[in-house]
Amino acid sequence: MSVIWGVPYLMIKVAVEGGVSVPMVVFTRTAVGAVVLLPLALCALGAGGLADLVRRHWPTLAAFTVVDMVLPWGLLAHAEHRLTSSMTGLLIAVTPILAVLAGRLTGGSERIGGRRWAGLAIGFAGVAVLTAPGLRGGDARAIVEVLLTACGYALGPLLAARRLSDVPGLPMTAVCLTFATALSAGPAAATWPDAMPSGRVLAALAGLAVICTALAFVIFFALIREVGPARAVVFTYVNPAVAVLAGVVFLGEPFTPIIVSAFVLILGGSILAMSRQPAGPPAPSEVSPPVAEEPFSADRASR
Repeated sequence: MSVIWGVPYLMIKVAVEGGVSVPMVVFTRTAVGAVVLLPLALCALGAGGLADLVRRHWPTLAAFTVVDMVLPWGLLAHAEHRLTSSMTGLLIAVTPILAVLAGRLTGGSERIGGRRWAGLAIGFAGVAVLTAPGLRGGDARAIVEVLLTACGYALGPLLAARRLSDVPGLPMTAVCLTFATALSAGPAAATWPDAMPSGRVLAALAGLAVICTALAFVIFFALIREVGPARAVVFTYVNPAVAVLAGVVFLGEPFTPIIVSAFVLILGGSILAMSRQPAGPPAPSEVSPPVAEEPFSADRASR
């Protein structure tokens, strides 16, 4: 999972620099993902069960689709016209930090203690180190687009955890990818390339759609079943390193002291911000029965 969700930035960079439009990138990801996951969702719930899921939850599913898929993937592809894939991957690594803030600002009850506040501060310091040279260089709009993408990745799972906690993750993702395909089909048709992209670009699109979207979700939900949602998201701390390494090795992107410093700060801040506050043992009257784990991980990082 660290590799699969660490290399999308590389593939997006190759696709957009090869002349593929932003809507086409989004459409390719969502359409292939829907084709792969919908049969699995039908096997899990049946046609009637899947239709009932859509009927009961379609407003929230539609909102999740826009917040967590269509807008973030579009903004990400547009930003990579002007940002390196490694810098994009590092900026996205701030998602866990934004998730902590989003949970607190939207009425979450989880306490943010000194350690987590320190993590938030350290993580944002890493973003400042990484973005300050870019802001001076005229890429402020692209940086804002990536940070908005991270906001979407933070808000989407929060919405799913609060409003779709009874919905199994794989069918939910299949339905949302189908919604996203329908939303992006028109813009993709309007920006269809005049000529066939190169083999390198087609390979990048295929890898993005098949490996980083369709296969990624299948493996991700299998991982959740195997180790639970809390442990399943540990791989997200490795994603930025994979993104940087892929950009440096395959695209010859720079590996500078600024990138190293930002990586250490953002990763360290994310780990601190996501750490649980130590608490004393509850009184006997406060002990409640165990709650089943949510089928959808609210800490999912993006991709």
